[in-house]
Amino acid sequence: MKATQKDFARGLPRGAEQASIFFFCGPDEAGASAAAAKVVDAIPDAGERFDIAGADLRRDPAMLGDEARSGSLFGDKRHILVRASGDEAHDAVKALIETGDAGGGDAAPVLIVATSATDKSRTAKLLDKRKDALVAMFYPPDMMSVAASVRAMADAAGLRLGGDLAERIARAAGLDVRLAQSEVTKLALYCDADPQSPKSASVEDYAEIGAATEEDGFQPVVNAVMGGEVQRLSAEVRRMRELGLNPVGLLLALERRAAQLAQILAKLGPRGSFDNLSKGEKAQLGIFWKEERDIRQQLARWHRSKLDRLIPRLVRLHRSLLANSQSAEILLAQDLAEIARFAMKR
Repeated sequence: MKATQKDFARGLPRGAEQASIFFFCGPDEAGASAAAAKVVDAIPDAGERFDIAGADLRRDPAMLGDEARSGSLFGDKRHILVRASGDEAHDAVKALIETGDAGGGDAAPVLIVATSATDKSRTAKLLDKRKDALVAMFYPPDMMSVAASVRAMADAAGLRLGGDLAERIARAAGLDVRLAQSEVTKLALYCDADPQSPKSASVEDYAEIGAATEEDGFQPVVNAVMGGEVQRLSAEVRRMRELGLNPVGLLLALERRAAQLAQILAKLGPRGSFDNLSKGEKAQLGIFWKEERDIRQQLARWHRSKLDRLIPRLVRLHRSLLANSQSAEILLAQDLAEIARFAMKR
């Protein structure tokens, strides 16, 4: 089966409850991960999560079937989350399907978040005609779609958002729906709201608990790194530590900017000019007027082939931060310096 990004924005796609293998792909890793979390929440007894890296499945395709048909440490149910790049999981998924069709027994739900893959990839084609599988592709969202998602999150939490608060939350989260969900959850707790007792939330309420803004949060670090401003980076990393910015949140902002640059380059084509983009096109691409100068400068440094090398590296770094949370700040700082030096090269 196939589903769309809009299907997940409205809830769980029809037929998803019959699926046991989920393949979420496309350039919006945050949206794909949010969809995976939504599926897990809908599973009646999801059990514990078992994480597998796509690179491990590429080396040992039988691992997926072995783990999916094994019990958890305490004999309870489990679900498998695979974070892969491209078609790393293809052979493992094929083996899982073949052993299942041959009578290999029931398997735990498998959810694959595959960056750098599309719904035309080999893995997607393997699954999209099956009734027990679901394939969905996620594109980088624009302000309007993320703000709409924030309003839906708020409704589910019993929050009534006034004015432009949904847009403010979306912008503060860097258009990342996972961070936006965290902000809505905090705001609901602050306002003591729940679906049975809805409460109104104001801009002032959000200012009390809100995430860092563009001026004192992630964006200055992202601009220093993607702009190749190596001399400025040390001060930004020091500020990152002083403010206690979340390393994974900062990396998500960096991933978002890399995906945005790739989307802009695809829109412009080989001979297009940034100056020829209309206001409507800039809005669709998530280019706000405060960011135009930085994005213009970064586009000059990141051509398509350089971005194709950067995005998989960011995915690997993301996995490393999640696996080494105590050292995340040091690991991130080292990679930020290397990426900034790479950006300097024309």
